Amino acid sequence: MASDPEQPPLSSFSQEGKSSTEVRSEREPLLNGIHVPQDYSLSAAILPFLFPAFGGLLFGYDIGATSSATISIQSSSLSGITWYDLDAVEIGLLTSGSLYGALIGSVLAFNIADFLGRRRELLVAALMYLVGALITAFAPNFPLLVIGRLVFGIGIGLAMHAAPMYIAETAPTPIRGQLVSLKEFFIVIGIVAGYGLGSLLVDTVAGWRYMFGISSPVAVIMGFGMWWLPASPRWILLRAIQKKGDLQTLKDTAIRSLCQLQGRTFHDSAPQQVDEIMAEFSYLGEENDVTLGEMFRGKCRKALVISAGLVLFQQITGQPSVLYYAASILQSAGFSLAADATRVSILLGVFKLIMTGVAVVVVDRLGRRPLLLGGVSGIVISLFLLGSYYIFLDNAAVLAVVGLLLYVGCYQISFGPMGWLMIAEIFPLRLRGKGLSIAVLVNFAANALVTFAFSPLKDLLGAGILFYIFSAIAVASLVFIYFIVPETKGLTLEEIEAKCL
Repeated sequence: MASDPEQPPLSSFSQEGKSSTEVRSEREPLLNGIHVPQDYSLSAAILPFLFPAFGGLLFGYDIGATSSATISIQSSSLSGITWYDLDAVEIGLLTSGSLYGALIGSVLAFNIADFLGRRRELLVAALMYLVGALITAFAPNFPLLVIGRLVFGIGIGLAMHAAPMYIAETAPTPIRGQLVSLKEFFIVIGIVAGYGLGSLLVDTVAGWRYMFGISSPVAVIMGFGMWWLPASPRWILLRAIQKKGDLQTLKDTAIRSLCQLQGRTFHDSAPQQVDEIMAEFSYLGEENDVTLGEMFRGKCRKALVISAGLVLFQQITGQPSVLYYAASILQSAGFSLAADATRVSILLGVFKLIMTGVAVVVVDRLGRRPLLLGGVSGIVISLFLLGSYYIFLDNAAVLAVVGLLLYVGCYQISFGPMGWLMIAEIFPLRLRGKGLSIAVLVNFAANALVTFAFSPLKDLLGAGILFYIFSAIAVASLVFIYFIVPETKGLTLEEIEAKCL
């Protein structure tokens, strides 16, 4: 086969002129954590982050826009339909349809992720987003509306599964934490945009159609972007070492992928990086496919415990429930804007953006554990304050506002971005596709559980007791993080597997 003049020389695959001892001495430091700091081009790292992050943006937008769309579609004068008189079950299907779809998408990801790879899974997610948005926007009746919500939700499940993996596997190690955490920033941007556009369109005839349809052009941009981006080099090399294609062809493809991802400045180093990654795969025993039984043994089980534990605590420490009370807390403290729930949501969304930005800036300097431990400690205190307000101190509204803002801020520097970052980093490569799908499934299932259990528990126990229970759960999560969750700052993905599992 004729060589491509645009590609770097491939002679480094054979390490000509070097003994096995010399080659080994170059590779072993990568697993011992004393390698030379990785050079990278920041401009080249932007697009491999940006297009997958659009998947998070669309997820956040759906969260923000749905509340206004629900109001619009039930208006007799502004809905533009004859079937606007929806009952409680139908409203539940409308608001939670994308969540059910995300659960389906997470199950699908378990079976197809390793075959498709991260890039093609994101392409499918973009297609689901587009089809779901269009079906929902043009739905002539309620059943088709629900189908559109389910299809859009499948896109959410696939995107939230593949985007953290693609970003983590293609990002330079020194800024991997920042880039994966920025995906959470994009989710929050989407939430704020959803609330904002929803408030602008809620008084428009058939405004709910525009709210759902706005997602479609973003999905198209995401799809074209992922079509242009290369496959993850680590996924390509995993297929090479597992003999799922011609070894040399796959290594050549991985080199071209690295060159596109890192920029032309680093073309000469790409073959060496491929050799180093392959050596690490061999050292870590990535040659064989993971079996279902193996997923619950050894390092695989530890990775599952860490990831599933983090995303479970992320949801059952009451995040959806605290925000439910945001408007009433602010209103009781004398904030007139709080009478408008949409304005409260936008206000808190902006605060979330600021605090997520803080986490993005410091995550690769401070590390994951300090942010988790510090943030969750703040969550414990905030939930205790909120519980005390509703039981003992109902005339101290300022205390409730402090508790609310402390909770939102601490969540956005800890569980919000760090949960998604850790599950993207912690799994061994050959387990990453299936393992992360289980973690995402746990995340969405726990979200659904908290959402549906909150109202009955509030009626049974009262808000104060419920917040105390959430505070106790947060204490348990603090213990879990301290004893179970490792620090991954500054480590390559292969070093995390070698040293932390």
